[in-house]
Amino acid sequence: MSETFEFLHPRSWKKPKGFANGIVAEGRLVFIAGQVGWNAEQAFDSTDFVAQVRQALANIVTLVGEAGGRPEHITRLTWYVTDRKDYLSRLAEVGAAYRSVMGKHFPTMTLVQVAALVEDLAKVEIEATAVVPH
Repeated sequence: MSETFEFLHPRSWKKPKGFANGIVAEGRLVFIAGQVGWNAEQAFDSTDFVAQVRQALANIVTLVGEAGGRPEHITRLTWYVTDRKDYLSRLAEVGAAYRSVMGKHFPTMTLVQVAALVEDLAKVEIEATAVVPH
């Protein structure tokens, strides 16, 4: 993690698993629109939930890279899923896909189940915020 970041974790709180409760950061703010699991041609290579998670995260990392950043500069992810049971039943696979793209960097995260996403084939959409050092 960059020296421009500080994780917020009260000593009396149980350690979070797979996310951070809070982060303080300094640098250039990068806001990434919700990314679905399609490729650069805006076509879905898979309808599988985990494959879409991996692709959505890869899209985010690519966009952060355009700002000169890396995965460890991501400070927040907001996940929108169409089936929380699918997410929960496949946590190990989701975790493996996550680490294959993001490494062991766990920013603040929120996950929300939604009735549908704008793209009919999308099963997940992920928004991101990053802070890239000056």
